[in-house]
Amino acid sequence: MSDCLFCKIAAGLIPCDKVYEDDDYVAFADINPQAPVHILVVPRRHIAKVADMAPADGNLVGGLFDVAAKICAEKGIADYRLVINNGAEAGQSVFHIHLHILAGRSFGWPPG
Repeated sequence: MSDCLFCKIAAGLIPCDKVYEDDDYVAFADINPQAPVHILVVPRRHIAKVADMAPADGNLVGGLFDVAAKICAEKGIADYRLVINNGAEAGQSVFHIHLHILAGRSFGWPPG
């Protein structure tokens, strides 16, 4: 999607503090971190939000979690929160599905 911020980052058109990349995903530090560690994992393929996914997209979401686990293992992060927001009311501000890795502080429940 030509006007999508995360598509541009994934394509290398906008610089980022890249943490990980492969053929299907890119991960980078969030520019507005909500924890000492705040990394976004983004699929290169554009899907606006979870509600827009098709049944065949299940592997894409599984891959987000695989990448998150790999990043956390490589960085020695044992305790972390993984978050996917769906829609503006849930806190989604960039409409390209992405997974937040949050770590480095204690988190309360419920979030919000």
